[in-house]
This record gives sequence, C-alpha cells and structure tokens, in this order.
Amino acid sequence: MHDRSIRWGILATGPMAAAFTEDLRTIPGADVVAVGSRSRQAAQVFTDRFSIPRAYGDWQDLADDPDVDVVYVATPHAHHLAAATVCLEGGKAVLCEKPFALNRSQTASMIATAEDRSLFLMEGMWTFVNPLVRRARELIGDGLIGDVTSVHADFSARVPEVPGSRLRDPAAGGGALLDLGTYPVSFAHHFLGAPDHVSAWAHLNDSGVDETTAMVLGYDSGAVAVLSCSLAFGSATGAVVYGTAGRVEFPADFYNPRRFVLHRDGREPQVVEAEPQQGNGYAHQALEVMRCLREKRTESALVPLRGSLDIMSTLDKVRALVGVRYPGE
Repeated sequence: MHDRSIRWGILATGPMAAAFTEDLRTIPGADVVAVGSRSRQAAQVFTDRFSIPRAYGDWQDLADDPDVDVVYVATPHAHHLAAATVCLEGGKAVLCEKPFALNRSQTASMIATAEDRSLFLMEGMWTFVNPLVRRARELIGDGLIGDVTSVHADFSARVPEVPGSRLRDPAAGGGALLDLGTYPVSFAHHFLGAPDHVSAWAHLNDSGVDETTAMVLGYDSGAVAVLSCSLAFGSATGAVVYGTAGRVEFPADFYNPRRFVLHRDGREPQVVEAEPQQGNGYAHQALEVMRCLREKRTESALVPLRGSLDIMSTLDKVRALVGVRYPGE
C-alpha cells in the first residue's frame, strides 16, 4: 500500500455516504472502486452518480471484493455491528461512522473481530482529526489555559417529527443522544477522558426515545462536563473548554469548527481561524485512515479504539439513567 492508491468501498448509499464519497474524490491516492447496498438498484444509482466501477446489492459481495482495501460503513448506527462485522470477516479494514454502534457490547464485539484478524478499525469521529480541534488540544496540552477544569458543549437541532423517521424509532437507535449527543460526550472525553461519575436527565417521547437530554460528567480530579442535546430545538452548537488560567471557546459547530477563541488570564483574546475547508470536511479522517493503512497500523492514535469504547460506555450509562432501551437489549 506504500506505493499505490488505497481502494475504498462504500457501504450504504445515503447522504453520509454521498458526502464522504465526494470528499474521497478530491484526495490523491484515494480510489473508490465499489459500492454495496441491500438494494442493487440503489447501489447502481450511486455508482452512476459517482462513476464508480462496481455496484453490489449485497454487503457480503462488497466484503468479498478482492480489489477493496477499506470499507466506509455509512449505514444508520443500528446496522453498524452487522455491516462492520461482515466487512471485517471478509478481510477488509473498516472506517465506521459515529456512533460506533448501539452500545458498548456491540462496540466491543467489533473491536474484538478487528483484533482477531489484525485489521484496521476506526470510528468516523471527524472532530478528533479536525485540524482546528487538534490545534486547540495542543495549546491546552501545553498548559496555555492551565489545568482543564470543565467542558461545556451542546448539540441541538430542531428536527420535526416525520412518520417513519429513524430519528425517533427505538428499533433504529433513535433519539437525540446517539445522533447528536455523541458529539458533546466525545468532546468531553477528548479533553477530560472517561468520567468517574455520570448524571443525566431526559425528556422521552411516546416511543421511549429521548427528545432532549442533559448530562453532567464528574471526575475525581474535581473537573466536570456539562453537556446537552436535543431534537426539539436548535442551538449554536457551541463548546467551551475551561481551565485554571483561561478558556478556549468554540462559538459554533464545535464538531467541525471554523474558529476558536483563546482566552488567557491577563491577555487579549486570540482568534484562531481554520484553513479554508475543502469539500464537506471528511477528508481529514479519510487521510488518517490511509496513513494508518500505509503504515500497516490497525488503530489510529487520533481516534483510538479504547476511546470509542469508553465513549460508548458513557452513552450506555446515560441511557440507563434516563430509561432509554433499544429492542433486544
């Protein structure tokens, strides 16, 4: 893989798969060679749209394609375990969209399958590979705001109720927490690690999934994270990392930010702008996957599997506290 293109397969044909494929087409050395779906027609429409050589109407056929090095799994998260497992058992590296799965048990199963086969596996948490977030973490790690004491983050987006939508379907892992809340929870983990204590409250709809969830993560160090998400209203999706000597503010879209503001005690605020974004913002994680494959790594240091497992553990604890359970659990 050091001297040739990385050959990508795309599993699923929805908006996420399309946005990711668009970005792959801008990356030198990334070659999209196949698409897999449960519908042969949907796969063919997708390949026609992006001029991809092969369309499969079965996940297994994609996993069995000898010309595919890595598969991007873009199904809804209720299907991540099945889709990723098919690909891993077929000998393919996998980049799986966030959240990794429905729960910790499924996440652990995916990781175990990858480890048994010495295959690369990574959660598609684009925030962790975002250059601006990486820069903020470097500055914070260098002590520019002192010791991190608190993280505040919210991701809320008003989503009208639509009959049959997966977002409010328990069988599809619906609710604000897994679709939106995974971002603030992951953000807190990124700067504070796994919490020692978890508290939560949620408003559930008639289907038993959360419309709005608020969380407080506590740490024995004295640090705290205050997080929220909702399908009932929109927000600026901002975040702040507080320290003993300042703070870093992400005014909007902290999951894919365009700027942050560094506040240091006794100094003027410093605005740090992102470089102009090419495409939809997914290229950074694709490049990280390709770098790891070329270096024959089975895991990314930027998006470690232990972190994905810890984040899913926190999400499980939140769901247990607010009373959200999915069929089969």
